[in-house]
Amino acid sequence: MKLNQFGRLTMPIPAQITELKRIQLLPADFADDSLSALATTIFSRFFPEAHSKTSQHEVLGQIQATAKLDLAAYLSSITTTIDQRTFYNVALQLLGFEVEQDFKLNHPRRFMASVKIPYIDQPTFNRDQFLEAIYLLLNTRSQTGLLLIDQLANRGFFTDWQATDQPNFLIFNGKTQPVFDTQAFIKEIVYVESSLDTDLDGHRDLLETTIFRPVETNHGLKVPALYTASPYYKGINNVDHDLHNVDGPIDAKETSQPTLTALKTTETRSDLPAARQVNGQTETAEVTATSDSSYSLNDYFLARGFATIYAGGIGTRGSDGVRTCGSPAETESTTAIIEWLAGNRRAFTNRTDQIEIKAWWCNHNVAMTGKSYLGTLATAAATTGVAGLKTIISEAAISSWYDYYRENGLVVAPVDCQGEDADVLAKLCQTRQKDAADYAKSGAFFQQQMADLQLGQDRITGNYNAFWAERNYRDNIENVTCDVVIVHGLNDWNVKPQNAGALWDALRTRPVEKKVFLHQGPHVYMNNIQSIDFTDMMNLWLTNHLLDVDNQAAAILPNVVIQDNAQESTWQTQEDWLNPDNSQTTYYLNSPETLSLTQPAKAPVATFIDDGVATFKTSHLSEHAWQDQLLQPQSAFANNRLLLQSPALTQAYRLDGRVQFNTKVAVNANHGLLSVMLVDLGVFSRLNPQPTVISAQGQQLGYRWQFNDLKEFKLGALSDYQVITKGHINLQNRQNSYQTETVTPGEFYPITLDLQPTHYHLLPGHQLGLVVYATDMGMTLREEQATQYRIDLSASRLTIPNLN
Repeated sequence: MKLNQFGRLTMPIPAQITELKRIQLLPADFADDSLSALATTIFSRFFPEAHSKTSQHEVLGQIQATAKLDLAAYLSSITTTIDQRTFYNVALQLLGFEVEQDFKLNHPRRFMASVKIPYIDQPTFNRDQFLEAIYLLLNTRSQTGLLLIDQLANRGFFTDWQATDQPNFLIFNGKTQPVFDTQAFIKEIVYVESSLDTDLDGHRDLLETTIFRPVETNHGLKVPALYTASPYYKGINNVDHDLHNVDGPIDAKETSQPTLTALKTTETRSDLPAARQVNGQTETAEVTATSDSSYSLNDYFLARGFATIYAGGIGTRGSDGVRTCGSPAETESTTAIIEWLAGNRRAFTNRTDQIEIKAWWCNHNVAMTGKSYLGTLATAAATTGVAGLKTIISEAAISSWYDYYRENGLVVAPVDCQGEDADVLAKLCQTRQKDAADYAKSGAFFQQQMADLQLGQDRITGNYNAFWAERNYRDNIENVTCDVVIVHGLNDWNVKPQNAGALWDALRTRPVEKKVFLHQGPHVYMNNIQSIDFTDMMNLWLTNHLLDVDNQAAAILPNVVIQDNAQESTWQTQEDWLNPDNSQTTYYLNSPETLSLTQPAKAPVATFIDDGVATFKTSHLSEHAWQDQLLQPQSAFANNRLLLQSPALTQAYRLDGRVQFNTKVAVNANHGLLSVMLVDLGVFSRLNPQPTVISAQGQQLGYRWQFNDLKEFKLGALSDYQVITKGHINLQNRQNSYQTETVTPGEFYPITLDLQPTHYHLLPGHQLGLVVYATDMGMTLREEQATQYRIDLSASRLTIPNLN
């Protein structure tokens, strides 16, 4: 276990004392007390559940200070100094660690160093040093991953603050504290009027919007809004029967040479109906929200005074319109909510009476949060430059829908989603049909829209076209004015890393603050990972962006934070990711089995046969089991790939960037595809693919409030390999994804394929494995065939960017 911490401010001593007084831990007249009396007062207040002197003395007596003295006895014995070792014996117990099980009383610092717990390096503490140590301790992460001050808050430390007649935000170490009444949130629904009529019913689409806000807003407090645009918020439809059949051919495509500019069309829209007339105004909503808040990061900030907003957008239950899967209309329905929160758009109390209600409780500062489709819409909103949006925390988000459902002229599915496409996702989220009367009015029109969507997505060619161009948010990167936090899993084969990498590249020269967090997981959140203070960092970030607190968040937080794949609980920081100036290492394909750093004078042509689909089906393998078998030296699929291995590495290095594979390939057909996988080979205990729950409901998010599982990526059993990255390309799209060329059987064609961007720590003794194949059972279409591919190894090389 390591408790890495990046979101802690270093404050001067006078500022620390001021803040300790502000939270009422330090008495106003503390200078008049002896060190013994002062320490007793402070440690007693660490137990807010104990209300009398006697009960406080008893709980202090449960803390072991030295081998012979409990804390109560030790505090009564001190005079002018406190022993450092004794202080940290106490501190570790307050942080949730156990004597003997976790640390020894005679060596607390040894354990602290191993876990990365900070300390004041003085043998004894005088009064000022004791207060400095107390301040640091409050801002130190506990065994649950939460700061000690959060742990105290969860036990009622701020109940007096919550009872004040003048509710306000409490800032400590640059971060907001959970001082708001979690039992009295206002839960309400309003209907934001958009500038859309996507269902063509002659009325502007109303968007149901759910609000959770502190009751303190009813007493004059203005609060910021965390907005999550979630098409899943009001449920999803069953679309198993709508999945496309992927067991079909990849046909030869006609030659096509459009320009990229020609694909970027301007959306034409029919005449927009007039805005609704306002028949009155109110500050009181008419509909109470019965759904719960659905994201623990939002819940964490609810206890800290931030309102949380959920809206599904067009086509979802309670709203008008139709889902169009990533279109400009979906982006506009997302930004409409921001405009209302910022005071620039109307909302109504119900769908009929046209009584306007403003976001009068909001300070007009908005951040967007969410993962996957939710983070995708945050990214989309950011690329509009909408006023009021100060920052996004975009997790596992799509930045171009082509990079989600297609790749280099191929229909490529997200992992575990074979057969899904834009039309299937639209049907999944068109939840208006859950209300039968509403579906009776809108269902037929939605089916018509699906016909257009299916035509535009084009599962026949897999080419980039106008449909995908209008769903490429990176084309609008020049509009980004808000600051951006990107979070992505380096092993996310649902929303592949290209979506984060290309967005990071596009933002590199934009005059906005940007941060990226890369974990080792697949398509998961990272706000409850024990080894990193992600939630604290986001607290620092949002307190700065939404409350205008000058806490130097942009300077304090690293630009790039990356979880190490070779060690547990280890996170690295660096200035950039995918830096084009990174050094490069080139491997050559000397034989069908060998990668080498030395270019051969001559290398053969290697051959493999793409005929594994029938075996895959008859074996009834899962897609993951197929990949595992593909990588085994002796495999039923050995003839379906080339497997080349490098010599064992003599030293560690960090791969950082896009691995590029260059080759010349021929196929005995008029079409074909190439798949390439880079693998780390070597028997090693690697991180489990999914984070392990180490304490169910182990993180409390506020006093009498929600809980979240505490998780960590743990080292698993020994394994033979780990996939580093992969890529796919249609041989007819060897120039780009939107222009198609012919393939003549038997003719060699040069191919340059950039694999998915990544960062990977390679260890000494391991080997690089390069796998060259065609059909990817988990991602590409699966054609039953026996196609022969020939790879000219003399014309082939593998270029690896690295940080060394």
